[in-house]
Amino acid sequence: MNTILIQEILFHLARGHKKVIQEFAEDIHPAMLAEFIETMAPADLAAFLQCLPPLQRGEVFSYLDVPVQVNLAHSMKRDQLAELVTNMSPDERADLVKKLKDETLEALWPALAQAERDDIKRLSGYAEGTAGAVMTTDYITLYPALTAREAIEKIRREAPDRETIYYAYVVGDDREFIGSTSLKDLILARPEIRVGDLMVPNPIFVKLSDDIEQVAMTIGKYDLLAIPVVDEESRIVGIVTVDDIVDVVQEEATEDMQKLGGMQALDEPYLETPFRRMLGKRAGWLATLFVGEMLTATAMGYFEHDIAKAVVLALFVPLIISSGGNAGSQASTLVIRAMALGEVTLTDWWRVFGRELKMGAVLGLLLGAVGFFRVLFWQMASPVYGEHYLLIGMTILTSLIGVVTFGTLAGSLLPFVLRRLGLDPASASAPFVATMVDVTGLVIYFGSATLFLTGTLL
Repeated sequence: MNTILIQEILFHLARGHKKVIQEFAEDIHPAMLAEFIETMAPADLAAFLQCLPPLQRGEVFSYLDVPVQVNLAHSMKRDQLAELVTNMSPDERADLVKKLKDETLEALWPALAQAERDDIKRLSGYAEGTAGAVMTTDYITLYPALTAREAIEKIRREAPDRETIYYAYVVGDDREFIGSTSLKDLILARPEIRVGDLMVPNPIFVKLSDDIEQVAMTIGKYDLLAIPVVDEESRIVGIVTVDDIVDVVQEEATEDMQKLGGMQALDEPYLETPFRRMLGKRAGWLATLFVGEMLTATAMGYFEHDIAKAVVLALFVPLIISSGGNAGSQASTLVIRAMALGEVTLTDWWRVFGRELKMGAVLGLLLGAVGFFRVLFWQMASPVYGEHYLLIGMTILTSLIGVVTFGTLAGSLLPFVLRRLGLDPASASAPFVATMVDVTGLVIYFGSATLFLTGTLL
């Protein structure tokens, strides 16, 4: 169905039926329209956008995937691109400009108004991952001396050029942020009441340098649609809206999931990532994990004589080391998520240590008991473990307690170590933790075997 509609659009484009295309697009949400047309060739897509009114054109363009936006921008004429950029929201056009080629940017720059150039430069200068990098400068400000009637009139005049009008921010003479009010409060208030009497003093705000994850948690905590951003002099310089936060949260969650899977985070959608770049993102981690697993082979070689004397021990090696890895992966995932949600901080490491020490010991005891009774029942059904089966069972039981406890502690504390070093805790991926625990698991296992089986099988 989509293919037929696109062919119909191309038919009308070729014949210059601009009115037909406008009628087709006017009742469709910009996000749906962008999803529908982004598979078109850049030249056709540019021609389609030119048929739309300027404001709708900017909205539709902002919903296109970033690679599509960049390719389209490079193929457009300078004046067309300048008009498009002007009608985008400030934060989105700043993000786009960062990704343009130098020659495209050099051609675009003189075609923009001085106000737009200054705004783009200012927003582009903030560090990635901060409130300043995702904020928009489209917001409503009011003065405390205004009446509710005057404030509503001001909002009505400025609304077409603002991203959101649900909140208005009250400033002093030097633009110091002193309070906030909502459109609902202004509408319900008596017309003659002053904004200064109506506003909420000491409102919630964030600073330019605040981490965007912290901003997201603040917006979620206070159920806000937008949160003001202030500079070092407490002057309001922008707002972060909830739709931008949703995008950031999705990006952060995707990045953490990819890191937890044992690879570098992708910068582009999966199907749009070039093969060589995908290979580089995955091969590095796999090679690192492979080198780590070589230590497992080295450890196995060290205990070669023990295995030769009691071949039955080799049967339980996968059971032991995988249990430690699984326990470590569980613990690291829980702690990383708790860190991301702000439930635990670096100062909580000791509490986490005590909690996971007990948890690891109990889980190890449970798994060890299952392993012990497995040896017992198999021996009763068929005497495959010989006369020292109880000692073998005790070796399994003790090993699992030690390995699972160590794996749990390693998985839970490694994110704290990474955070303390200024690294992303998500780098404590499940494969990384499992690889680290494998070698230690072998040492614990064969150490337990030496303790229980020396003088009998060893």
